[in-house]
Amino acid sequence: MLVRILGSTAMLAGLAMTAPAAAETNITLLHFNDFHSRIAPINRFDSTCSAEDDAAGECFGGIARIATAIEQIRGEEENVVTVVGGDLFQGSMMYTTFKGDVEIDMMNRIGLDVLALGNHEFDDGPANLARTLGMAEFSVLMGNIDLSRSDELMGDLLQDTYVMEIGGVQVGFVGSTTTDTIEIAAPGPNVLFQDEVEAMQSDVDMLREQGVDIIIAVTHVGYLMDQRLAAEVSGLDVVVGGHSNTYLSASDPDRDGAYPTVVTGPDGNFVPVVQAYAYGRYLGRLDMTFDDDGNLLYSGGDTILLDASFVGDADIAARVDELSGPIEELMAEVVGETSASIEGDRSVCRAVECEMGNLVADAILDRVADQGIQIVFQNGGGLRASIDAGEMTMGEVLAVLPFQNTLATFQLSGAGVLEALENGVSQVEEGAGRFTQVAGMRYTWNPAGEPGSRIVSVEVMIDGAFVALDPEATYGVASNNFMRGGGDGYDVFETDAINAYDFGPGLEQVVADYIGANSPYTPYLDGRIAQAE
Repeated sequence: MLVRILGSTAMLAGLAMTAPAAAETNITLLHFNDFHSRIAPINRFDSTCSAEDDAAGECFGGIARIATAIEQIRGEEENVVTVVGGDLFQGSMMYTTFKGDVEIDMMNRIGLDVLALGNHEFDDGPANLARTLGMAEFSVLMGNIDLSRSDELMGDLLQDTYVMEIGGVQVGFVGSTTTDTIEIAAPGPNVLFQDEVEAMQSDVDMLREQGVDIIIAVTHVGYLMDQRLAAEVSGLDVVVGGHSNTYLSASDPDRDGAYPTVVTGPDGNFVPVVQAYAYGRYLGRLDMTFDDDGNLLYSGGDTILLDASFVGDADIAARVDELSGPIEELMAEVVGETSASIEGDRSVCRAVECEMGNLVADAILDRVADQGIQIVFQNGGGLRASIDAGEMTMGEVLAVLPFQNTLATFQLSGAGVLEALENGVSQVEEGAGRFTQVAGMRYTWNPAGEPGSRIVSVEVMIDGAFVALDPEATYGVASNNFMRGGGDGYDVFETDAINAYDFGPGLEQVVADYIGANSPYTPYLDGRIAQAE
């Protein structure tokens, strides 16, 4: 009898068995996730890198480097499959300008095999998604999405499952997309989402009945849900994820978790779970060996940092330069300067007061204070990058605020303000983007409290002094149009707002103007968001 054991450190925290099988299949799985339109190289703050810094070897990623790394590994290994864990779209001027055409084209160029649909693929609605997927030369998994009511997406653009032959073996792929998409993107009323575990189990069962022995999940549901899928879905061999931007590593002590993270499945088998941070900074490589019955014998690998040691594919780099031409002038415009780097990392801005949250919220309040607006809500998920010290360009501002959100104003009761704050702190453990950055008020919350009952105190700045929030009073509120429309769970903004106006200036211009008027800007924290002790 063969006994599964956890691999040693030398085996990269992988999996092994004590005896070889009669026949074996080796598969090298390459993956990245949450690319967010980082077609060009990025700097250490995950925003677009300047040509000078790139030439100096100080930048990372970019699709040309990804292509080089993939081709190098394809030249070394026989059975290589490449997958992406969702969110190709949204996050740079490449998407803002070309609306997904460039991302799809680049995935075709690198020979992508499978994409799990991410929530940001829906940002410009199902019609735009359908248009771009019509150009795709790879399989796109919808998994737990019901498209029976969607005229735009019905047909063969998306698939529940996909089977490809790898090394003479049939390998099946299943997918899953976060059900929060209905709140954090724009899928429309005709795209329906199903329970992740139930939908995936159904798809796996169908593939098993067809005689497919190796099944890989490619998902966009987050690290915690990936581990749940591995633990609860019978018949699953591997989970490749995205959405939570989790940095897994076999070698870096500053990692978010082990690469692979090994989960015991419902059948007692070990299921590796992998993810590779975001923005194309890393390429994940998972090497696997299966026996002739499709049992996983070994799994090991690591996330590969795509630094200057990787020379970008020349043809792709030339195409990126060509595409960048029309937007370079706008991106290079200097809007001001900052005396120090401005922290905007998602791990910070989705959990505590952050410098970028203060900047954006303050900029909004400054813009509309003379309209009777007293308080500002800015979702942490709407802040997508940090900015380094020195001159600040419009390109850097757009990297922080890439969604083309507009400033929205309205009136809301104090009770509604409290409800909105409760929503903001309701999913901090999951790293949800709804976490509330604020201006014009301060609040204290208790992480140990039950979601919906976590806010301890709220004070609003009135005539230069903080006073307790009055549930019966009416306040002038500003946010972005995404939140005002109920995005990120802010339903109270949609249902209870009075005199709402969602068509103010773009947030990126609001922030750029504020920086210009307050340059050099000094980032700061002032305790406006606190946790109860």
